[in-house]
This record gives sequence, C-alpha cells and structure tokens, in this order.
Amino acid sequence: MNKQEGKRIAPDFFLRDVLVIAPELLGKILVRKFDSGTIERYVISETEAYRGEEDLACHASKGRKPRVEPMYRQGGILYVYLIYGMYHMLNMVTAPEGNPEAVLLRGLTAVNGPGRLTKMLEIDQSFNFENLQTSERIWLEEPEIPLIFEIKTAPRIGIDYAGELWKNKPWRFYIG
Repeated sequence: MNKQEGKRIAPDFFLRDVLVIAPELLGKILVRKFDSGTIERYVISETEAYRGEEDLACHASKGRKPRVEPMYRQGGILYVYLIYGMYHMLNMVTAPEGNPEAVLLRGLTAVNGPGRLTKMLEIDQSFNFENLQTSERIWLEEPEIPLIFEIKTAPRIGIDYAGELWKNKPWRFYIG
C-alpha cells in the first residue's frame, strides 16, 4: 500500500454504537509504524462486536474492573489483553465514556486470526489505552479510494461460555 500518511479517522467515528462501527471498520486502513521506523498499511477484513455489560460475551459483563478499564473510556482508544498467556487481542473501544463497548480486530487482508494479527503487528500490552488519534505507532485511515465489497455476518467465535443467546448473535463482520 501507499506509504504516505492518509486521512486519519475522525474522533467522533468511535463515539457511536459498536454494532454500527464494527461493520464500518471493514475496508478501513490500519497503519502500524514499527520501532524500526517502517510504516505498513493493512485493510481491515474482519471484526467482532462486544456490546457492554449486558453482553455476556463481553469482558465488561462482570462489571467495571481494572482489566476492562479501557472499555469504560471514551471511544477511540485501544483495549489490549492477553489470552492463554500467549496471545494479545487488539480491540478498539467505541461509544461515549462509561459505555463499555469494543471491536475485536479478527483479520486484516494480510493475516487472519486475532492472535496472528497481533503477532504480525508486534502488539503487546504497552498498546493498552493507546489513543488512535494521537498515537505515532498505530492509527486508522480512510482508504484513498473507497473499497467495494459485500459485508457478511456470522456468530462470534470462541465464546461458548456466554450461553446460546449471546454465542449466536451475528456480531462478527467480514468482507465476503
């Protein structure tokens, strides 16, 4: 992709409902500036929505705890956590402050799977609370030319613990 800096996503993009934002992130450009100074751009191809305390698959369903504090902040920051002691998960917080919603990035055109994605991007716990508007190492841009694609939906993955209702919500979005 083009190495020139494009137009960053406006801050108010993230201040809406996660079920609006998750599909709208498809086709947006995730930009990562690595420690070496190399800048890479990737098209977001798969997302998954987590919608607040009522969503039993959402980490915030157990209330406001230190681990999920980023989710209670104003949309536009990152929520990064470790699973299985080895994989970091990259989430973008959405909604106004106090409303814990986030989008898990599950795929980029270059890689599928949230664990592989963070490994390729060299994302670790230091990215937790990172602001996508001010960060010099990760941000989102609008594509230079809007991409045309079909958005498909499916149930979220790996959340059997949340019960049938929440497990089967079609809140995973991907480019078809």
